[in-house]
Amino acid sequence: MLKFVLFGAGFWAQYQLAAWREISGAECIAICDPIKERAETLANRFGIANFFSQPVDAFIGADFVDIATPPRTHPEMVRLALSHRIPVLCQKPLAESLAEAEALAIEARNVQIPLLVHENWRWQTPIRALKTELETGVIGSPFRARLTMVSGYPVFDNQPFLKNLPRFVLADMGVHILDTARFLFEEAQSVYCQTRKVQPDIAGEDAATVMTLHNGVTVITELGYPQNFYEEDRFPETLIRIEGQRGSIELAADYWLRITTSEGTTARRVPPKHYDWADPAYNVVHASLVPCLANLLEGVRGGRAETTAEDNLKTLRIVEGAYLSAERREAVKL
Repeated sequence: MLKFVLFGAGFWAQYQLAAWREISGAECIAICDPIKERAETLANRFGIANFFSQPVDAFIGADFVDIATPPRTHPEMVRLALSHRIPVLCQKPLAESLAEAEALAIEARNVQIPLLVHENWRWQTPIRALKTELETGVIGSPFRARLTMVSGYPVFDNQPFLKNLPRFVLADMGVHILDTARFLFEEAQSVYCQTRKVQPDIAGEDAATVMTLHNGVTVITELGYPQNFYEEDRFPETLIRIEGQRGSIELAADYWLRITTSEGTTARRVPPKHYDWADPAYNVVHASLVPCLANLLEGVRGGRAETTAEDNLKTLRIVEGAYLSAERREAVKL
């Protein structure tokens, strides 16, 4: 049984801990948060004996750490864990800047300590089902795709810090969806992006349209939390359509997976598993935490984790390229 410390006791930490309890082989032995009362409340809720406000007090007995703190704190927390020679799981993004993320990856590689990124979006049940169908070749070679994650959901209610980020939708949701594009179509060679700030009282952009080229597949990614009203708001579902030489695959609303070829259309639902602890409004996302954490645990043990720091850098380079493209108003080579 590997023992770990959870850093951060905010909105997502409760679901992170609940997801860990669905996995055998790992046990949380302490929670650390700058607000000690918050760490204590969460620890008591989950029957965890130890809670701290200072990170330096939290490493005793830990086999790895799970960092679920705001992005601005990630570099400090990662470096502290590396200094203790303890493997690190870190929420995305690894750092607020690409340069800082690259530096962290180099530091971890130099000391030969696993640095893994908690990137759960690609682990959603419907997205994995879509990938499986795509790999069968049923629609032939894909040439175009559209990934849409646009919603009027009030995300600032649960995560108010997002409102003040100078980089918002690309740096937050964009990391998830562009990583999903990489998961489906491998690496991107170029990116073109346009952004908008629809809501006047936020710091960063809340809408973005991104076009990436992945080995001949043109991918359009639509992102946004513009607080608009939509007749059918499917938050937090990601809607995907892929066109191939012999047909198309669509991940539609309510987890409907449709495959259309010359022989007609087949359709089936691929809903996520429901956990009692999951917030119904975030169910598909919360359910994805379980397989994501199981894969990261395998990486801590020396196996293959999908989202290492080195892998995540490839996603962050697309995000950085998207911001540069929006600024220059031209495509950027990656």
